[in-house]
Amino acid sequence: MMRPVNAILYPVAANPEQALSRALGRAARAREAAKLAGEAVSFATEPVGPAFPSREAALEAYRERVEAIQPEDRYCQLVERIVSQPGRPQPMAPVAPIYEDGRRWPAPPPERPPTAWRLLISYWRPASAAGAGAPQARVARKTAAEVTPETLRAIASQPLQPVKPQQPLDIGLFETRLPEAPHIVVPDE
Repeated sequence: MMRPVNAILYPVAANPEQALSRALGRAARAREAAKLAGEAVSFATEPVGPAFPSREAALEAYRERVEAIQPEDRYCQLVERIVSQPGRPQPMAPVAPIYEDGRRWPAPPPERPPTAWRLLISYWRPASAAGAGAPQARVARKTAAEVTPETLRAIASQPLQPVKPQQPLDIGLFETRLPEAPHIVVPDE
């Protein structure tokens, strides 16, 4: 006997605040969301609301959105994020392995970086609301017009779009072509 599958019904909205308070509707699939929005949609996951110093404080504010809800209503979750503070160094950059005394990595920093808890909401965003019509970076660079800080922020927040579809690989990851016979592919060890 097959059990029914519970699909999460994500809100359809222009931004995360609207998705939390007054969504256009809710849909499990992109085509249903596109019908509600009247245009193409993209899936987005963004933080919403204030940052909280502890998980307990965040749960106190958002308990009805995170716990004890139906499976189709699980489009919100609490996440812990590292926060940058003025005057404090940014999180440590990646380090090279040291391989000394039988240890591969250096010791972790003595203090934990400051963190905050945020509510993360997943929703369907209409195409007209995504990026606020900002041009692609390659287009903005070629134009002689001055780029405003708002346009630059919008360009940085939108996803990268390819110029053309990616071509399939003609050889595998562990294969190579012989220099003396480039038409022959051999395994590489």
